[in-house]
Amino acid sequence: MTTDRTAAALSIEGIEGNEGVTYIVDPADPRLDDYRELNSIAVRAEMERDEYFMGEGYVPIDRMLDSGHRMRSVLLHPKRLKRFIPTMSRPEMAGVPVYVAEQAVLAEVVGFNMDRCCLASAFRAPMPSVAELATRCHRLVVLEALNDDQNVGAIARAARAFGIDGMVISPTCNDPYQRRTVRVSMGEILHVPVARAGAEDWPGALHTLRDAGFETWALTPDVDAVDLWDMKVPDRVAAVLGAEGHGLEAKTMDASTHRVRISISANVDSLNVGHAAAVTFAVIGRPARAR
Repeated sequence: MTTDRTAAALSIEGIEGNEGVTYIVDPADPRLDDYRELNSIAVRAEMERDEYFMGEGYVPIDRMLDSGHRMRSVLLHPKRLKRFIPTMSRPEMAGVPVYVAEQAVLAEVVGFNMDRCCLASAFRAPMPSVAELATRCHRLVVLEALNDDQNVGAIARAARAFGIDGMVISPTCNDPYQRRTVRVSMGEILHVPVARAGAEDWPGALHTLRDAGFETWALTPDVDAVDLWDMKVPDRVAAVLGAEGHGLEAKTMDASTHRVRISISANVDSLNVGHAAAVTFAVIGRPARAR
């Protein structure tokens, strides 16, 4: 609902007259349906399905555009719009509506008081199969049953930093495109192709990787496992990580080609799975002369 209040509000920010910006005053406006109940994982999963996902923050939204995902819309607090104007000039934003609403309206839409929100929705791209991903990647991370979206996001960010070029997730792993995952990864998850193994193909997906020439390294604190630093890095390798606490299932360990541990101080119980992933990726990606 664009009203006379639009010009007044946007003028305050010194951005009156920007084409493609619509000021919305009614929280029930259906144009904002993509952004409702953001804190409910169950509701969001039902809403988004395989159709779209959310990005939060300037950098993740830029990564959404850079990754080639087609945008649906943007929702901003008035104080966020001025900085967003250069992004609006990108060709990928042509025809994408940008909605602006005051704090009270935003809080009612998203379901909580999101301070000066900067949100965008984009269409999901189809996921490749595990076999398809294996043909075009040389460095993979495999995640089993990770249920913390922030850990998944941290792992995706580290993967991009250290040259991991794909991700395989188990049937019970979190949605890699949850809003918090995208935010914590700083949008880098959108540049890491992800394949989800079906329930009938787990942990058989590890055999698929082996048949494609991959060594699969199951990360474990077991003292009988091979020290990560002693491993020779092959041309194709996949680091397999499980949820914190429980770790990898026995059948997943058995399906892997090697059991690998990260040596840490005896004074420390364990590493966060995101930190363990980053250490592993750094070792895998270190220059050949340092191996």
